[in-house]
Amino acid sequence: MRVAAVGFSPIKGTRHLSYDEVRLDPDGLVGDRGYCLVDVAARRVLRTVQHGALVAVEARAYADSLTVALPDGSSATGCPEATGERLTCEYWGRPAELDLLDGPHSDLFSDYLGKPVRLARAPRRAVVYGAGVTILSRGSLAELARRLGGDGLDAHRFRASVVVDQNDAAADASDAEDRWAGRLLTLGEAVVRVGEPVPRCAVVDLSPASGIRDLPVLRELAGYRPRASTGEPVFGVYAEVVVPGGVRAGDAAGLAD
Repeated sequence: MRVAAVGFSPIKGTRHLSYDEVRLDPDGLVGDRGYCLVDVAARRVLRTVQHGALVAVEARAYADSLTVALPDGSSATGCPEATGERLTCEYWGRPAELDLLDGPHSDLFSDYLGKPVRLARAPRRAVVYGAGVTILSRGSLAELARRLGGDGLDAHRFRASVVVDQNDAAADASDAEDRWAGRLLTLGEAVVRVGEPVPRCAVVDLSPASGIRDLPVLRELAGYRPRASTGEPVFGVYAEVVVPGGVRAGDAAGLAD
């Protein structure tokens, strides 16, 4: 097997981007959802399922700056500065302690979304629903695409940290990752332990480029995939980092015996 792609979003809800290399540490992907947007009045973290337009926004974080580009070409670049204001927000029923930031990004997002929002810095995994890493196989993607009547399906739609190519016909059956639960999986320099399947919501129906609903993916998944205890169909798996390290697209991947 090999690593087909790696990626994440520096601002929660914005476009999932592929990278040549990512680094895994005990909390997951370094840089993943290190920022989020908050509705200060409601004390709530903005989620993609309610704000699909965020998917069309490209955000890139650098050592000393954050760049945000909107679909119309307007953008903001700068180093977000902490204001000293800390806000406790609700995120999926649990509190998230966030640091509000100054900079041009909040105004850009507020104009784009048509409501006042603030950019905030999030502690590691504070605005991550499940485990710090998600994994999806090319075989699973191919089977879903076949059921939807297409030749392919963009993996970015599922915002997986790592996409794995099984690389041989015997392992190319769909949903191979479902059978990896509890096993160690080597990804480049890193090792993860595969965990529970990932429950999916209506976000998977949104185009990963525009944020516009374009395919009945959730309905299709509900028709043939197992369900989580909460009722959502599952697709892909969570994983926890056992050995930190770098992971590049093209790296070898393998299951421990």
